[in-house]
Amino acid sequence: MGDLGNSTVDFHPKKPGMDKGDHEGDFGVTVEELSSLMELRGPEALQKIQENYTDTETLCHRLKTSPADGLSDNPADLEKRRQVFGMNFIPPKKPKTFLQLVWEALQDVTLIILEIAAIISLGLSFYQPPGGDSEACGNVSSGAEDEGEAEAGWIEGAAILLSVLCVVLVTAFNDWSKEKQFRGLQSRIEQEQRFAVVRNGTVIQIPVAEIVVGDIAQIKYGDLLPADGVLIQGNDLKIDESSLTGESDHVRKSIAKDPMLLSGTHVMEGSGKMVVTAVGVNSQTGIIFTLLGAGEMEEEKKDCKKGKQDGTLENNQNKAKKQDEAVAMEMQPLKSAEGGEVEEKEKKKASVPKKEKSVLQGKLTKLAVQIGKAGLVMSAITVIILMLYFVIETFVIQGMTWLTECTPIYVQYFVKFFIIGVTVLVVAVPEGLPLAVTISLAYSVKKMMKDNNLVRHLDACETMGNATAICSDKTGTLTTNRMTVVQIYIGDQLFREIPRPDQINPKIVELITSAIAVNCAYTSKIMAADKEGGLPKQVGNKTECALLGLVLDLKQEYQAVREQIPEEKLYKVYTFNSVRKSMSTVIQMPDGSFRLYSKGASEILLKKCSFVLGRDGEARAFRPRDKDEMVKKVIEPMACNGLRTICIAYRELPADPMPDWDNETDIVSNLICITVVGIEDPVRAEVPEAIRKCQRAGITVRMVTGDNINTARAIAAKCGIIHPGDDFLCMEGKEFNRRIRNEKGEIEQELIDKVWPKLRVLARSSPTDKHTLVKGIIDSTILEQRQVVAVTGDGTNDGPALKKADVGFAMGIAGTDVAKEASDIILTDDNFSSIVKAVMWGRNVYDSISKFLQFQLTVNVVAVIVAFTGACITQDSPLKAVQMLWVNLIMDTFASLALATEPPTEALLLRKPYGRNNPLISRTMMKNILGHAVFQLIIIFTLLFVGEKIFDIDSGRNAPLHSPPSEHYTIIFNTFVLMQLFNEINARKIHGERNVFDGIFSNPIFCSIVLGTFAIQIVIVQFGGKPFSCSPLNVEQWLWCLFVGMGELIWGQVIASVPTHQLKCLKEAGHGPDPDEIMDEDLAEDEDEIDHAERELRRGQILWFRGLNRIQTQVTFRQTGAGSVRVIRVVKAFRSSLYDGIDRPESRNSIHDFQAHPEFIITDSVHNIPLIDETDVDDESERSNHNHVRVALRHPGPHSQPQGPQRPPRSRYPSRPLRQQSLPVTLNCNNNAAESRVYLGSSVSPCPVSPLHSLETCL
Repeated sequence: MGDLGNSTVDFHPKKPGMDKGDHEGDFGVTVEELSSLMELRGPEALQKIQENYTDTETLCHRLKTSPADGLSDNPADLEKRRQVFGMNFIPPKKPKTFLQLVWEALQDVTLIILEIAAIISLGLSFYQPPGGDSEACGNVSSGAEDEGEAEAGWIEGAAILLSVLCVVLVTAFNDWSKEKQFRGLQSRIEQEQRFAVVRNGTVIQIPVAEIVVGDIAQIKYGDLLPADGVLIQGNDLKIDESSLTGESDHVRKSIAKDPMLLSGTHVMEGSGKMVVTAVGVNSQTGIIFTLLGAGEMEEEKKDCKKGKQDGTLENNQNKAKKQDEAVAMEMQPLKSAEGGEVEEKEKKKASVPKKEKSVLQGKLTKLAVQIGKAGLVMSAITVIILMLYFVIETFVIQGMTWLTECTPIYVQYFVKFFIIGVTVLVVAVPEGLPLAVTISLAYSVKKMMKDNNLVRHLDACETMGNATAICSDKTGTLTTNRMTVVQIYIGDQLFREIPRPDQINPKIVELITSAIAVNCAYTSKIMAADKEGGLPKQVGNKTECALLGLVLDLKQEYQAVREQIPEEKLYKVYTFNSVRKSMSTVIQMPDGSFRLYSKGASEILLKKCSFVLGRDGEARAFRPRDKDEMVKKVIEPMACNGLRTICIAYRELPADPMPDWDNETDIVSNLICITVVGIEDPVRAEVPEAIRKCQRAGITVRMVTGDNINTARAIAAKCGIIHPGDDFLCMEGKEFNRRIRNEKGEIEQELIDKVWPKLRVLARSSPTDKHTLVKGIIDSTILEQRQVVAVTGDGTNDGPALKKADVGFAMGIAGTDVAKEASDIILTDDNFSSIVKAVMWGRNVYDSISKFLQFQLTVNVVAVIVAFTGACITQDSPLKAVQMLWVNLIMDTFASLALATEPPTEALLLRKPYGRNNPLISRTMMKNILGHAVFQLIIIFTLLFVGEKIFDIDSGRNAPLHSPPSEHYTIIFNTFVLMQLFNEINARKIHGERNVFDGIFSNPIFCSIVLGTFAIQIVIVQFGGKPFSCSPLNVEQWLWCLFVGMGELIWGQVIASVPTHQLKCLKEAGHGPDPDEIMDEDLAEDEDEIDHAERELRRGQILWFRGLNRIQTQVTFRQTGAGSVRVIRVVKAFRSSLYDGIDRPESRNSIHDFQAHPEFIITDSVHNIPLIDETDVDDESERSNHNHVRVALRHPGPHSQPQGPQRPPRSRYPSRPLRQQSLPVTLNCNNNAAESRVYLGSSVSPCPVSPLHSLETCL
């Protein structure tokens, strides 16, 4: 990395007034010095800091900033820093110009064929055979005697070229506006990203682009670092640097060992402060982006591919050499505050088959290909028939001989036939389909912004319409995330409301104040309300804010304690993470001894408490019996009221012997419990209604939370996720893991399939449980429809689940940057009801596409049949090439705009999801398409063959080449277009509704397009003349055309009256790709797997994979001991769960193998062999009713014989300790668990058996 950095010094854009000799702008340090400092790591970096600046204090001093108070808010100073050190912004790649987009649109094959044909036709039309011989060419050229007409022969060719130009311009414009929207979206995402910095001694959130060198930034768990910096204070800080180095292990950062922090890396644990030393193009990320260079993008791509393959097959020897290439590659597709478009383009460029196409795109592509093939066959037959007819007619029947001077005239005929054929193809190929999808999605995305959905990936919007399951977090999504302490157990008393300070022993009050003030992140605080009489503002972690609120309610000052013990003085911090579920802080007391404060989930922390403070403030022994009592009398009642219970404890530690701080289990044990508090987080008012809508729409909502099972169950009942009397499951992560793993401790899909359909609440779950559940539901095959799962997440470790889900929702307010990076949609208000809006928009996209299809296919069928039969019978298509192109333009581009922008209605939520395999064209739609096609064909053929008699005009049939346009054919064209216009109104309804005008005025785009098309049609017919082959019509003829067009609406009512279910002969069309096709495609992709996946993954994910590739290549060099087997297994596990590939049989374990939770790998080989009752219950339902019980009752009770394989007693105990068959209206929390407590824990768990533990298991 070092040499890469050094070679890039010339890349730094020289700022005006930059002088290498003296220090820039009287700062004590130059950009170059800082840049070269940031290239070093670990001991080298420390050495360099010591040599150049002695320590970080001096570095801050030279940068004119204060480690405690940060920069002043002086605009002149900030501006000067931007001048000298640059802005925190990397200029994005230039967008494609309009002309480039036009050039891309011209690449369409059918258009190229048309252009060539038109040019040939144009050239030939100027050729006149030598005067005398024109007779000899037969009556082929008759009608061209009229000089003016012969000269007008070129018009058709020119008109085709013009129409092609029109189509190209419209396509290019659409692409251009789409790209503009993307950029708008990107900049919106960038503006959303803010970061906490210290200015004038207060912490403020500023947009990432405003960060300058010298800022003191506060970093915490889940942040994506926006600039390079040097750590000046840190607690237990671990950084994931894989996006830069490719090493997947988290790197520990500390002032003493490795203080260098780089932009684009993720904070995985802990917190701290850093002084910013490099921003924008001078940061490590920026240097790499500059290297990639906006101009040389194309070149880079080739090199990158090479670099990437090398990177994957790296050996140890040449690792260093290739690091540069790998780094350059790694950074290219990353999305950051600078180059989001790069990623967007990359994704389009490398449309990687590995990531499933969105369901809709898959179906549409397949349908378009099928229609295209049919069109191709029809157009080929048309051309062949026309040519044969001409040849037989001219040379056989009339017995003409081929004269060389007549060749150009004959060729002109052939070109004309060819143009007709190509036109049939153009009309048949629905190139409007992809356009309609794009327009519909882009429109929806724009509108979804207003509904608080910031869509990061277009197809997520449409996938959401098919969602069948939503796995939602509890805190902040279903609840308001404004937490307050409402009950407290302290000094042997349970207070139902916050007590007055004089009701509690002063010693305890003092303890509780310092325990909360010190052992909460210093970034969490309570500020004064924004407006008079409002609620105080909670800043930072909401649970911690609730505890700080408790301190204020007890009339104490937490800020005073923090000033006394600033963050720098904290001796050791064990930060909160999903495995610990607690946070502990050690401080050194004046006498040199230590005190540890700990807070965390009550049932987890109580297990570590050996003492409890009594009413007198003295500690007394806390025996298992007391714990049991406390759980029953305090924690359960609180949890049943939906309160989250938090235990606060402390412990004194001696200075001599010095405790072993790395041995966390010993340090955080033998605690003295101070208090247990119940924190209320009220359910959002709009959530129960939103969940009811979801359930009505056929979407199952599941709650996945880290909270206590009772709390979770109470909240789920309040939200309406579970209902009294329903058949559902609520379980804890531990229990879930026990049920889905076989005796080897591996996850089995069959076991998951027994759990997930009835699971509604998963409590005390780790992020890996969430990932397992999501993966299990997606991979499940027990229902005929594959489940489409949406997941909400806010934490860093929700990343894998968000990635795995079909649609990942990240929280805009509470979410960490890592979660946002892994998500598809960001909820800007963190509210569950916004997800319902997303479902509505998703279904609307699907319906819009179906409406467009219904309209488009009717036109296709009619136009192709008319052109084909017309050509066969009259040797000329009744609809001319230019007219067809106009029809194509109406139906493709305009109709896609009109029908794809219909706003959604609540009615969309009244039906079940369509499902992934549901055909695009339902039988009702097929009935509409064929019904209208029949009507239109009858009308057009009637006009074609007897039209001249009806209107008393000259027949236009069998007209010679270059003859003037006839009224007859103009009437056919006009009627055809007007029928399409009225049918466009019919197409607004696809489920057989009668009122097609319903809500038509709520869509101004639709109205204006229909009226606009009508106006242009009048102009074309009356003034189009020769180019459009139209001759002006009189008022009576116009009225007839209109009348017939309106007949479409009446005919639509007739079709709606025919019941679909009686038309058994109708087939549906437009199914998704078959599983076999996907299989083949996937297997073909297999060798390329990592390569593709890596190109696809964004910054947050490259995290794991690079490191894993290395492990894979290195595993072969190791001895095959137990260790290497483990590693291989881990790698496979990762590949199976995170590449959406096909599960290979040997890699069906999951990401769990990785995290050594004691409860995950079950060592007990005897007891848990079958997780289902051994007796074969024939009745499926009976089995499902009992098998949940068996797990709890597997181990014999006190009265049964010694342990053996016999089945446990069935009748004596209530048969539902685990399964809630029906939820009693009074939420009886224990759910009879108390009675079965006797032998619940007896040999299930490796932990010492305490009633508390067994209760947790049984819950």
